[in-house]
Amino acid sequence: MPHHASRYLAEGLRVGIRHFTYEDAAEFTARARESKDLHHPWLFPPDTTPAYTAYAGRLIEDHSKAGFLVCEKSDGAIGGFINVNNIVEGGFQSGTLGYGAFAHAAGRGLMREGLELVVRYAFGPMRLHRLEINVQPLNAASIALARSCGFRLEGFSPRMLFVDGDWRDHERWAITAEMVTEPGRRR
Repeated sequence: MPHHASRYLAEGLRVGIRHFTYEDAAEFTARARESKDLHHPWLFPPDTTPAYTAYAGRLIEDHSKAGFLVCEKSDGAIGGFINVNNIVEGGFQSGTLGYGAFAHAAGRGLMREGLELVVRYAFGPMRLHRLEINVQPLNAASIALARSCGFRLEGFSPRMLFVDGDWRDHERWAITAEMVTEPGRRR
């Protein structure tokens, strides 16, 4: 039987992560439309083909960003997305994460597995040292995901990001490569 290379950059038990492609527009936008109630008021992923094309284009073409789709290995369905934004190299070696689950995958642990894969990929092949997540304080699900993957609360930033028509407060959660690789710590 011939060996076929995996379509994923990294794989867990139930999910694999891969980069965005322009061909993902139909599925991604359909999932975004189905998930509006889950995302509001925290997140507004593109839900039309033109909006997706512009969004994916930035993730594909801009070297200060990297976009990952979290896909179920059983059928390849997109369960969510995790983006590394504001990638800074040199002495900083850092990036800022943004993520969202789609409604059909929410609460099933798929995003936790996907986030762990992205963290390992960022600290491995991407050679980053630090990842940060900025979360609105009332977004309990996003905070729980960050905490479950070993991120630590580092601070509070008033009126940090413009979301849903206003400047919103955010908590800053972070993890460094040492936190993932130290003996007795997370994998």
